[in-house]
Amino acid sequence: MFRAVKRLIDWTGSYRRRLYLGFVYSFFYNLFTALPVLGAVYGLHLILADRQGLITLTPDRAFYMLGFMLLTVAGRFWFGYLRAVAQESIGYELVAEQRIAIGEVLKRVSLGFFRRRDTGEITAAVTTDLSFMELFGMKMIDLIVNGYVGALVIVVCLLFYNGTVVVAALAGLLGSAWALQLLGGKSRANAPVQLAAHSRLAAAVIEYIRGMPVVKAFKQAGAAREGIRAACRSSKIINIKIEKNYVPYNCLHLFCLKAASVAVMLAAALFTLQGDMTLPTFLFVAIFSFSIFDPVKPLNEGTHILEILDQTQDKLRSIVTAEPIDKDGRDIILPAYDIEFRNVTFAYEAQPVLKEVSFLIPANTTTAIVGPSGSGKSTICSLMARFYDVNQGSVLIGGVNVKELTCDSLMKHISMVFQRVYLFQDTVLNNIRFGKPAASLEEVVAAARQACCHEFISKLPQGYETVIGEGGSTLSGGEKQRISIARAILKDAPVVILDEATASVDPENEHMIQQAIGALVAGKTMVIIAHRLATIQNADQILVVDDGRIVQRGTHAELSRQEGVYRRFLSARQAAEGWRLG
Repeated sequence: MFRAVKRLIDWTGSYRRRLYLGFVYSFFYNLFTALPVLGAVYGLHLILADRQGLITLTPDRAFYMLGFMLLTVAGRFWFGYLRAVAQESIGYELVAEQRIAIGEVLKRVSLGFFRRRDTGEITAAVTTDLSFMELFGMKMIDLIVNGYVGALVIVVCLLFYNGTVVVAALAGLLGSAWALQLLGGKSRANAPVQLAAHSRLAAAVIEYIRGMPVVKAFKQAGAAREGIRAACRSSKIINIKIEKNYVPYNCLHLFCLKAASVAVMLAAALFTLQGDMTLPTFLFVAIFSFSIFDPVKPLNEGTHILEILDQTQDKLRSIVTAEPIDKDGRDIILPAYDIEFRNVTFAYEAQPVLKEVSFLIPANTTTAIVGPSGSGKSTICSLMARFYDVNQGSVLIGGVNVKELTCDSLMKHISMVFQRVYLFQDTVLNNIRFGKPAASLEEVVAAARQACCHEFISKLPQGYETVIGEGGSTLSGGEKQRISIARAILKDAPVVILDEATASVDPENEHMIQQAIGALVAGKTMVIIAHRLATIQNADQILVVDDGRIVQRGTHAELSRQEGVYRRFLSARQAAEGWRLG
């Protein structure tokens, strides 16, 4: 438990000074909490002395006592306020910084990082886990550290009256700490199991939501819900089993505290009967024997949360410390924009995809890449943009190995349009501006006109200020594709990569998208992955990929006269385009 507290304190980093200042305020807060009882005991001494004729109470003394009581109450609230100001916002500030840091890390890691890790796990880490740290991180430090500070302040107050009762109180605290250590060990073993169950549940929910169109289309809502139900049942069973395991340790913790309270009371009563303790002092000790352990009673509940926080830190650290793909990169201005692959070999984990691929794409030319599904076409484009690093060989742009550039530096020179367009839940204006954040409205409109999307944008309820749904759900596929092309036109990068940009659009949209692509690629180095003849037949060069190798290269006219993969591809496309119902 105490190891987990130390790690939480270390987590506060540059905010640690404020945290320690909060501990100081907590000490005075607890001191001013105990002082009214001390004042009451002192007042009782005076009353008894007055009754015995030893002193004479005057109104002045009564007012002094009242002033002392008011001062302690004011002090308690003042130091409680200072403690809250110093500590309570730390968790929110830290988590805000960590979310930004994780966003920066995820932007710079290889896409292989996302293949190796479950989406639900990453989603849970960035959302639920960080929210858990945000809500409970500082609360657990406050609960445990300030809880023990409060108990020790009362113990110190007892020390002024009788050392023996202090021994009984310390024995209770030590027994409680031992029980909490045992509970912490159990929690440490169980926390990964609970977090894994939570990640599985998050993944099941994400899959259910994403697959909703398929679920509805095939009337399999019941079967799909069963996946979530199974994840919920598994999480419930795990949590109940774990909570039952904690019961003995919780009882041991509370037993130590209650036994110590009884021991303090009995010791005080014994000393009073022997004449070694006055009645006011006995009353003081009796009152404190019931409240001395109040600050540490809730710690059994906090211990389990603390261990989950500890495991959550490990989980978050595994993301934050992920190695950036461009850790050795530099900000380089490329001298030219030809693209060359030299003996490139690449595999996803143990699955080979590209095998000794070599080719040259001259600057300011258009190259189409065709081939069967799974042949490695999209992987070639991903390696150009350095979404992954090659296993062997090198990828060069303008004669510079892409490994020498930072991701930001490389992507300044590249625009990409994907088959599956993702638009953000923001205005149309800001979605297009994503290609150039500082662009003026006039520049955005000009790019939209070139991409053949100004007309339909103008018909939207608020025009360019219309907020579109997450992922662009309120727009058609063709409309989303044209907005993504407008984004690329606005960026005006010298290298353009189109990955199946017209694969799933209707003929009308395809015509407009072809026009938009024409505006996008003028005077640029262009790489196209496509299956439609209209998109590839005018390319300066066509690369035919099959089973991870370049098996043919040339122009459309040259390749259409050769036997091989390209001619079979042409025949299949012509047959598909000539197909009609009936």
